[in-house]
Amino acid sequence: MNLILAIDLRSGQVVHGSRGNRESYRPLDWGLVKSADPLAHLTALQPKYIYIADLDRIMGVGSNEKVVMEMLPLVTCCYLDCGCQGPGDLLEAEGVVNVIGTETVRSSLESFSKGFLSIDIKDFSVIPTGEDPIDLLSQAGSLAFDGVIILNVGGVGTSQGIIGLNLTALRACYKGKLLYGGGICGPEDLFHLRSIGFDGGIVATGVHTRAIPLSWVRQGLVC
Repeated sequence: MNLILAIDLRSGQVVHGSRGNRESYRPLDWGLVKSADPLAHLTALQPKYIYIADLDRIMGVGSNEKVVMEMLPLVTCCYLDCGCQGPGDLLEAEGVVNVIGTETVRSSLESFSKGFLSIDIKDFSVIPTGEDPIDLLSQAGSLAFDGVIILNVGGVGTSQGIIGLNLTALRACYKGKLLYGGGICGPEDLFHLRSIGFDGGIVATGVHTRAIPLSWVRQGLVC
């Protein structure tokens, strides 16, 4: 199972996400890297795969595209959520897998021919519709996405574990590539995701607290 390092960008810095309360995010300079500079962050951690959330784009207050482009040569693959509202917002660049989040998308999901759908969840419901994640994921198999991310926004930065969602049922209703992020606290959560057939886990806090081995992130694999 792949292991993907999450990096939240705001105003050109790496910030520590927590429960989706973005106004309270602070520079991530307390973890394995004592700098919130994105290039210093990547150079020190050397992850194989990354997931970038461009919070300025998501919140509609700016863009970190220049920083993102500088980061791409340092990784094998970058899953990028840049607050996409429609197909015209996708970033066409080598090594980028565009992420289309339910929180920000405005076009119909049928209008996309590639990328990963991110089913953004808070309080166990899809943002912003409030529907059951299983219902939306069941529909995703008929769409043209390359895969789906189950992103528990309410669990981000908490290390609370993968609780509350029926992950076995989610895996069973979608046959494509499926990733999970939000609240993964350590190897046990990753082993559980792997055991029920998830293809990847997105992690951050657990790496900086040393609960998840940095060597796994560098290999891009749960070992």
